[in-house]
Amino acid sequence: MLAAGALLLVVLVAGWFFYWDPQIEEIDRGQQEEQKLKDTYKSKVQQSISLEALKEQKKLVDQYVLRMEKQLPSSAEMGALLDDINSAANGRGLSFDLFKPGAVVVKDYYAELPIDIQMVANYHDLGQFVSDIAKLPRIITLNNLTFSVSKDAKKPGIVLDGIAKTYRYLDPEEVASQQELKKKEKEKGAKK
Repeated sequence: MLAAGALLLVVLVAGWFFYWDPQIEEIDRGQQEEQKLKDTYKSKVQQSISLEALKEQKKLVDQYVLRMEKQLPSSAEMGALLDDINSAANGRGLSFDLFKPGAVVVKDYYAELPIDIQMVANYHDLGQFVSDIAKLPRIITLNNLTFSVSKDAKKPGIVLDGIAKTYRYLDPEEVASQQELKKKEKEKGAKK
C-alpha cells in the first residue's frame, strides 16, 4: 500500500511538472492574448465611431494650414513685406535707427528671414507699432525684444531693440533641393 501510494504521488508530481504545468501556462498566455485582443477591438471600435469626427477635424486643420500658408509670402513678395514693416513704423511717425535684414535660414518647408531692428520712440508709439506689425496680413514675429531708456538727449524715449522674423514658403524647387540635401546628409551619416 505504501509503495502504491508513493508511486501515485510520484506519478502526480511528474504529471504536474511535465503535463499540467505547461498546459496551465499556455492557458494563461491564451487569456492574456485574449485580453489584448479585446482591448485592441475596443480601441478599433472607438476609432471607427469617431472616424467621421476625425475627418471633419482634418478638414478644419487643412483649411487652417491653407490660411496660414497664404500668410507666408513667396520669395518675390519679400521686398514688399519689408516695405510693409517700414510703412508700419512710418505710419506712426517712427523711423528705424537700425533695419538690417540678416541671412535667410532655410527650414524644412519654409525660410526664415531675421531682421535686426532698433528704434527710439515713446511708450504708446512703440505699442502701436507692435500692434500694426501684428495686423499685417503676413506672419511676422518680434523676438528678443529689449527696451531701455535712450541715453541720447537729442532722441529721448524708449529704445526698442530686437529681431523681427518673417517667414516665406519655399518654392517647389527649393523644397526639392532641401530634401536632396537631407538625403545626402543621411547617406553620409550611414557611411560613418
